[in-house]
Amino acid sequence: AGEAYTQFPLTTDYSAANLFIDAVETDMVPTPGTSLRSAIKQALESFDFKTPSTKVIVLITDGENTEGDALTATKEAAEKGVIIYTIGMGSQAGVPIPIYDTTGQHDFKRDANGNVVVTRLDELSLEKIATTGHGVYYRATNAVDELGEVYKKINGLQKHQFGVKQITDFEDRFQFFIGFGILLLLLELFISENKVLWLAKWNPTQERDPFR
Repeated sequence: AGEAYTQFPLTTDYSAANLFIDAVETDMVPTPGTSLRSAIKQALESFDFKTPSTKVIVLITDGENTEGDALTATKEAAEKGVIIYTIGMGSQAGVPIPIYDTTGQHDFKRDANGNVVVTRLDELSLEKIATTGHGVYYRATNAVDELGEVYKKINGLQKHQFGVKQITDFEDRFQFFIGFGILLLLLELFISENKVLWLAKWNPTQERDPFR
């Protein structure tokens, strides 16, 4: 986008974050273009620099920067101790941008003159941003999980606990009550049957045979 927005604040609620990511659409932002500078600046505003943990920005982009100076924002981030990793998407030869409608049919993004817009991977710019931001540049491929490699590096950085989530897991004990209830039913059945037999044998009001 030509201007960056905070679509979802930093959180430990990963389930909610995943639901939101699944709902993200390219037409959610009104300004076309690509502003890596705006994205970096917006990320810096999202951080709480009062905590001692290491801050990291991961840029997943083709690197074509149409708005602002990304390196200036990168230097500002580096001065604040923020590490920037970049993952390059696309092809250096250039590829069109597919657009899908509600029926699944697709066309390609076009400019005001109706010409197909072609996006190209700018690896040089992404390498400069990663180097200036004390991070690493990765080229996205189908064979390697580049984002997973970034996660491994992030997991090795300094962390800070800013919240605790407590989960209470109750132990099931209903089996005891079910067993006790079944025992009472069997006992009641046994007592009732014996009571009927005893009454039939000793009841003095039982009718006698008049021919005896």
